[in-house]
Amino acid sequence: MSKTAIILGATGLTGSILLKMLIEDTRYHKIKLFSRKSCGIAHPKIEEHLIDMLQLRDQAEKFTANEVFCCIGTTNAKTPNKEFYHQIDYGIPVSAARLCKTNTINTLIIVSALGADSESRIFYNRTKGEMEKAVLEFDISKTHILQPSLIAGKRNEKRFGEYFFKIVMKIMNPLFLGPLKKYRSIHPETIVSAMIWLANHEFNEQKIVSDKIKDFVVT
Repeated sequence: MSKTAIILGATGLTGSILLKMLIEDTRYHKIKLFSRKSCGIAHPKIEEHLIDMLQLRDQAEKFTANEVFCCIGTTNAKTPNKEFYHQIDYGIPVSAARLCKTNTINTLIIVSALGADSESRIFYNRTKGEMEKAVLEFDISKTHILQPSLIAGKRNEKRFGEYFFKIVMKIMNPLFLGPLKKYRSIHPETIVSAMIWLANHEFNEQKIVSDKIKDFVVT
């Protein structure tokens, strides 16, 4: 089957790797990108839609595909305004879920974060948890939410606090054993491999914690 995929967040660390992998994957003939800036890649598979992502709900006519991959996410440092932060990390994935329901797209795979909890006192974790809860309420038949720990990888923008934490985590990773394994940092390639595997195979769990993400491979 030759499929069409939609990627939200294709210019970010995880999304850009996902885009490259889907370009190479013969199961996909078209990759629709919805983003505020160009990915900078010219390829016959790519169909780019440069839009205001906070108005994603207006793209229903173009938002058609077999699968939707959502790699949207910002940081407190990058988006200190909490209302704007919420519009991005909550609003965009929920708009995507609503469009999936409207256009009968039955596969939605979202990158969230470890610690997502709608009851959390931590704004970041609470926002992610509220997003997950809202997305699942649309009852899209094949919904998978990945909850990675710190994502290890080189980003285009400088995040000095995160860079320091990654160094610490690289040292600490071997010490996280048993129930603590989920706190180990994870490579974006591993997350992407899991996303593609989940899109192309049957799996019953909707929420997948960081250490379980590592169990998936692309076949």
